[in-house]
Amino acid sequence: MVTIVTESALERTLVAELESLGVRGFTITDARGKGSRGLRQSDWAQEGNIRVEVICDPAVADRIAARVREKFYDHYAMILFMQDVSVLRSDKF
Repeated sequence: MVTIVTESALERTLVAELESLGVRGFTITDARGKGSRGLRQSDWAQEGNIRVEVICDPAVADRIAARVREKFYDHYAMILFMQDVSVLRSDKF
């Protein structure tokens, strides 16, 4: 699973990037927290954070990580992490 926490203003752009990499599905939720760029509230839709979760195979996860690092890391508040997960109904992914 790839998890990306980033600025909500990037949602459409990030979704387009994921789809261009062959991602078939994802989950997006609102997120709040504090990091190196300070406290991120969700009072305003354009100023909050989102959490994007993608369940995919390791090759797709690596492509997502490379693309996100290349296109977004230098300019946006963003963190990406990956973890192994077990999935029931794995045929859906």
